[in-house]
Amino acid sequence: MKQPVRIAIVGMGIGRTNGRGFAHDPRCRIVALCDLDEDRMRDFAKELGHPVQFFTDYHALARSAEVDAIFVGTPNQMHVPVALEAVKHGKHVMITKPLADSEASARELVAAAESAGVVNMMSLSTRFNDNVSYLGELRKRGDFGEIYFARARSVRRSGIPNWNLGFIQAGGGAFRDMGVHYLDAAWWLMGMPEPTRVLGIAGARFGPKGRGYWDFAEPKPEYFSKYDSDDYGCGMIRFENGAGLQVESHWASHQPEEYNIELFGEEAGARLHPLIVYRTVNGAPQDGTVVLPRKFDVWDSMASHFLDCIIEGTPCAAPLRHGLMVQRMMEALLKSASSGSEVILK
Repeated sequence: MKQPVRIAIVGMGIGRTNGRGFAHDPRCRIVALCDLDEDRMRDFAKELGHPVQFFTDYHALARSAEVDAIFVGTPNQMHVPVALEAVKHGKHVMITKPLADSEASARELVAAAESAGVVNMMSLSTRFNDNVSYLGELRKRGDFGEIYFARARSVRRSGIPNWNLGFIQAGGGAFRDMGVHYLDAAWWLMGMPEPTRVLGIAGARFGPKGRGYWDFAEPKPEYFSKYDSDDYGCGMIRFENGAGLQVESHWASHQPEEYNIELFGEEAGARLHPLIVYRTVNGAPQDGTVVLPRKFDVWDSMASHFLDCIIEGTPCAAPLRHGLMVQRMMEALLKSASSGSEVILK
């Protein structure tokens, strides 16, 4: 494809953060913004420093002949409608996590994107960060041997979003918001094995009571009375190769904040934060703390990879199909929590 690739950003929340990554790459140009709030678009346009088109209707944006690719940064419930419209009109698409608000809609989108032949990619800031990338290279090299177990945790003390109902209504929730990051990264580090069984628990102990919101804020009852999602989700996933993954996510808790992944391998293990690799050398334990030089901003790296896929034909490292597999595991955990029974995937 000729350069610059013409990018449109939908959603001025996480869209701004991803948009800045695109703005830093000379191979593309942000030409359009889409949001229901024109003031938010005008505010971001000031950062870009050049004229852009404003859209409040994503259908009209998708039809525009002046756009080559679309980033989707809306609430979960709108990921699929916006992205389906984009691929219908031949636009390459990049979507913030999670892929969808349900497995069925995720499947529909993956089928449409692959049928259209467009570049399709997940925006996964945890999978693409330096620490995860480093451990991923060790795994590919075989340093861990077989990874037979992992733990993934994302815990907030008081962090329920209080700025958009999409987060807390059906299709949102802590596990689809935070848990997806650490589930995805841990699964990728384990080599993306096929999940077979999931047992989960989930619920809402804080949100419906107006407690646990961002930075201990006290939302109005008309906001938290609409709560209809989980504020914690935890469970165990078993894979076809016999490995297991324990995963948990809490928007609010009486625990210290923590974001971590731990890998258990036959030859070595690791912890993500702080980045440590554990080995046994000459019969003695060896714990190696790794301090990585900061090379690239993760948002810049994701934007660069998406453009590589479009311009150079580079195979996508995080296609929507990966997002679908993670969606299957998420939805199975939440279904198990609701039913009280194990969910069998295969």
